[in-house]
Amino acid sequence: MAAQTAALTGLARVNLRQQALTALRRAITTGALAPGTHLVETELSEQLQVSRGTLREALRQLQQEGLVSAGPRGWLSVRTLGAPEVLDVFAVRAALESMAVRTLSRREDRAAVVTALRERVRAMEQVVDRPLEDRVEADLDFHRALCELTGNATLLHTWQALEGSIRMSIMWAGTERAVSNMRVDRHAAIVDVIDAGDVTAAVDCVQAHMDEAAANLVS
Repeated sequence: MAAQTAALTGLARVNLRQQALTALRRAITTGALAPGTHLVETELSEQLQVSRGTLREALRQLQQEGLVSAGPRGWLSVRTLGAPEVLDVFAVRAALESMAVRTLSRREDRAAVVTALRERVRAMEQVVDRPLEDRVEADLDFHRALCELTGNATLLHTWQALEGSIRMSIMWAGTERAVSNMRVDRHAAIVDVIDAGDVTAAVDCVQAHMDEAAANLVS
């Protein structure tokens, strides 16, 4: 396990819980902590140089995000996803984001919404040559914005509850398949149909986007 967590170095003692959470989340989503890895509190607290209480708080948050799961004896390990779970996650995403684009396509202030979304697309363009982690964050930021810009807090909260599973599905599939889902043109097309105010086309575009992404990940 020590070799797998070499990236988990000591932390400055400022907001240690958040730093521990960020470091662990990064280690999981980059594969430094592989699916199924048993998370030993004594080892992790020493590597991160935080108390076991602080570590437990971070691990509880990761459990809520769906990145960590508890075994029969309560032992925590990095969650493992299978193809059926990935398909389920993307089916729910499609429903949520279809609701989002349906709302956004009808907005009177659609121009402001489109401007905000095009900024996210440009952010994706700027990280195409960066590490996978940066590309994942830019991709998630775009999709999160679709929900956030609706102003529907319940929609956003529900989408955020899936975020850990989305991250895991990307890592489960491997870099090559994950990157192909992050093409900028696929996301720009969603913005274009919202901009046109075509509700049916917007919903169809998102559904196709999710169907293609899911099929790619489990192929």
